[in-house]
Amino acid sequence: MSQIEEIADVLKLLGDKNRLTIVALLNEKELCVCEIVDILHTSQPNISQHMRKLKDGGLVKEAKRGQWVYYSLTVQDKPYIAEILKQLPSQKVKINQLVCEENECCS
Repeated sequence: MSQIEEIADVLKLLGDKNRLTIVALLNEKELCVCEIVDILHTSQPNISQHMRKLKDGGLVKEAKRGQWVYYSLTVQDKPYIAEILKQLPSQKVKINQLVCEENECCS
């Protein structure tokens, strides 16, 4: 696969509003699926499908802690993503609201 094809595939992944929002959230901090579900107000299977696509696309990695899986960005090898991330609105308010709600799903 050429570099142009690889970049095009990654940009297609980010063309989905939910996946772009997930990447913006993960740019702020590592999150569990249940936290992303709470923030985006959608179903766990829906978020899991988006996470699988992002993982397959090489944009996120997962770390299992107990029964919970936490996701973080892994875009160091994709400098063009850093430029996109700079343009995305901060998601800190959404994440801080989540913390204030004392989410019990993965604590």
